[in-house]
Amino acid sequence: MRKRQHQKTSRRPLGRTELAQTNGVPSLPLQTPTLSSPPKPSLEPQTRVASVSRKRQREDLDASEQPEHRALKRARPSNRTPQSRDNGETDETDETDPIAYWVAKGRWPARHKHMESFFARKKSKTSLRSRKRSEPDSASSLISHDQRLREEKSAPYYSPQYKMLLETNGSFMYKSKLGITDESKSLCRTLLEKEQQTPKDSLFRDDIFEVTCQKLEDRNEGRVIRDITPLIVPSAETLATYGHKELDCLIESINEGWSNSLPLTGTRPQPDFSVGFGRHAFSDEQLEKLSPFIGNFIAGDQSLFMATRKMYFPFLTCEVKCGAAALDIADRQNAHSMTLAVRAIIELFRLIGREKEVSRQILAFSISHNHHLVQLYGHYAVVQDKDTKYYRHPVRIVDFTQLDGKDKWTAYCFTRNIYDVWMPAHFTRICSAIDKLPSHLDRNIPSLPETRLSQELESHNPSESYICLGKRS
Repeated sequence: MRKRQHQKTSRRPLGRTELAQTNGVPSLPLQTPTLSSPPKPSLEPQTRVASVSRKRQREDLDASEQPEHRALKRARPSNRTPQSRDNGETDETDETDPIAYWVAKGRWPARHKHMESFFARKKSKTSLRSRKRSEPDSASSLISHDQRLREEKSAPYYSPQYKMLLETNGSFMYKSKLGITDESKSLCRTLLEKEQQTPKDSLFRDDIFEVTCQKLEDRNEGRVIRDITPLIVPSAETLATYGHKELDCLIESINEGWSNSLPLTGTRPQPDFSVGFGRHAFSDEQLEKLSPFIGNFIAGDQSLFMATRKMYFPFLTCEVKCGAAALDIADRQNAHSMTLAVRAIIELFRLIGREKEVSRQILAFSISHNHHLVQLYGHYAVVQDKDTKYYRHPVRIVDFTQLDGKDKWTAYCFTRNIYDVWMPAHFTRICSAIDKLPSHLDRNIPSLPETRLSQELESHNPSESYICLGKRS
């Protein structure tokens, strides 16, 4: 009896390994659900996954009950914060922590995309084409503006339809039927033919002129401006610095927007180079008479008589482009800018009832050029009663690379003659009109010394004077 109980109690089910070694032949473990399984690992990860799964199910249920949250859920897959994880670590790809997301992904989460506009950016490939002047190898740049900004500035003028836009505003890029006066025709011949002293040591020197032109082929606008624009359109201020004191009354701008000019179209002129008269050119009495029509120019008031806050009555612009086709764009830019310049003179003389005196007279000039072509134009208006149209007179088109550079100084001498021959008479004409304006004309515009600049910059209204002028019938 004891022996039978001993045998009964000694019986136990064989383990999987023992069954696999039956009859001394080793074999693979049997897969049976009734047999005991090997030791289980910790169930903590599975428990966490199950908990997360149940939480997501609850979130899905909540989102289904509130439709307005579904769009938010797509933009933000999880509402969990980094602190909600059991191990206390932050998920690098969790969009709820935008900084961690940026570190991991190299970009901002979709719902924080607007923040990128507030942060510094690397230079784009487009802007890298024009290097800063401060760099040692900045051979392809002249000023701090890169090529991308120059292209954006010219963008509205790229369409040939801009010419039609000018025409709807009374500005035409061709001669009028009446043309210019005989006096202006004679003037153009004088400006072209009168000789001027040219720079002796420059890139236009005879022995290096051909090499200069070759190096400018297929280069960008910045390079063309740096190398040859001063030899085509000399700087009035530089000439004054070198002793031409009669030019001290002039001021120039380089790629500066005409923010103080009453616009003709929705586009603000921003010439590559422009010349006009500085505030210091006028007497205190003349400035006092102009003040109602100028407004608070420092605060940004727009006027018929100003281009920038430092330039009165502009009369010369230059636009530079690359390639022959691009000169059409430069011409449209110049036509727009010079329409405003001619308009300033016409409206000034209209104030004193003498606008017919300046009708069909060339009142401004423009120059368009690239690395080998220069186009010279005069600009004028035709006044018929209260109707005024603006036109352009072609003076000359020059390929200065032909005939071994025979005409390379044509534009330079033409510009110098504008400064020396035409400008003094033009300035006298402007001053004579200003002197005829009534004194102490009250348009409820405080004079500049009476204003507080900080207050005006914070809140100012455009002067009512130029609005009245712009609405003349």
